[in-house]
Amino acid sequence: MMTSPLRRFGFLALAVALLAPTAPASPPNIILFVADDLGWTDLACFGSGYYRTPNIDRLARTGIRFTAAYTCGPNCAPTRACLMSGQYSPRHGIYTVSTGARGQAKFRKLIPVVNRTVLDTGILTLAERLQSAGYATAHFGKWHLGPPPQAGPRQQGFDINFGGNKTGSPRGGYFSPYKNPQLKDGPPGENLTDRLATEAANVIRQHVRHFPRKPFFVYLPFYAVHTPIQAKQKLAAEYAKRKPAGGHGNPKYAAMVETMDAGVGRVLATIDELKLTGETVVIFTSDNGGLGGYGALGGSTGRSITDNAPLRGGKGMLYEGGIRVPLIARWPGQTRAGATCSTPIITVDFYPTLAEIAGTTLPADQVADGVSFTPLLRGGSLPDRSLFWHFPGYLQANARKGTWRTTPAGAVRSGDWKLIEFFEDGRRELYHTGRDIGETRDLAADQPDVANSLFATLQAWRTRVKAPLPTRSRR
Repeated sequence: MMTSPLRRFGFLALAVALLAPTAPASPPNIILFVADDLGWTDLACFGSGYYRTPNIDRLARTGIRFTAAYTCGPNCAPTRACLMSGQYSPRHGIYTVSTGARGQAKFRKLIPVVNRTVLDTGILTLAERLQSAGYATAHFGKWHLGPPPQAGPRQQGFDINFGGNKTGSPRGGYFSPYKNPQLKDGPPGENLTDRLATEAANVIRQHVRHFPRKPFFVYLPFYAVHTPIQAKQKLAAEYAKRKPAGGHGNPKYAAMVETMDAGVGRVLATIDELKLTGETVVIFTSDNGGLGGYGALGGSTGRSITDNAPLRGGKGMLYEGGIRVPLIARWPGQTRAGATCSTPIITVDFYPTLAEIAGTTLPADQVADGVSFTPLLRGGSLPDRSLFWHFPGYLQANARKGTWRTTPAGAVRSGDWKLIEFFEDGRRELYHTGRDIGETRDLAADQPDVANSLFATLQAWRTRVKAPLPTRSRR
């Protein structure tokens, strides 16, 4: 491919700047992929023997794979708010989607905490921080933190926005016409995941052509693989001929996973083509666990879409299947190819991590709940700490029968120990996630000292972040 004079001049200027003894190193570009509802084992490199994910697998082989990565919420909105703010949910008030008063009122024993659905524009977001550090910022896909033009991506630090608004799932489905005011329709039948990846790749090319020395932050939160389950027919037909494996066997869902993987591949091929691989940090993760693994819960959310085994539960639960997710990171020159890391990290850690990578500091007047995990990217370690969850609302499994994916609950993980507290009756469950990743044996009665210690840690954290608790029903 021919290189334009402007491009050649940009590369020459960059080389001269890097050779100058007093010139600081240019910060790397950053690409952050976030899949929607992708389970912990929904990638081949995380154990699936059914879904094909060659591009993400290749990223894992050239980067580091985190096996104990967690989201701050068991569903999408709280995780995205924690990612952008660097704060746990009690700080910003986004605990769930829409409302915590889900299911029939007669089955709810508590009055849920009022839930916010818009991220406060007074919070300095990760995108705004990177923007102030000299990054060009671009958003492609699901936002779900407020409507444009009041609180959309453009109002929260992104220079451009393709497809991001207040909706949590694609209003028009995964094929054009999209019915998305922030994304022009493509040709009839065009796939949404393909389109978002293509737009991201095109923007990267245009940016490098015009601003070769300016780093970029590309945030690509796919709508996939969230419902509705709509797939390319030919690809789904191929999966229908494959033998199910490890609880994975839904051809349409599998086709959506592979299409999402191809979108990741399209963007990564673009940075390879532009010879930016060595100066681009790439991170891939999911916003919560997969939609499956509900066992006897049944109802509309009990459909066999995927399976999070060996983890217990799925999306909407504080069991591992709802909050443990795949995470892969590649930082050329820093991460060791093919490495794995079992140190627990959580969504609020992304803000300080990416700020450090970008060479900037955290806002002095804004609370930061996470820590930078750059030492882990370099093969180092982090100090011991606890991770926390607060979900003061309901998520129904079968609204007619009054069954729940979760009732109001909180959780803490310290080391390999994890405690879940259910607010309706004060019940506490204790698990050792190292010896029992499937949370099959509740050890609260066998290990009362551990349970009491973790409960005290959880209570102290709730006091510190001023976490509101649901109140007793007046019925």
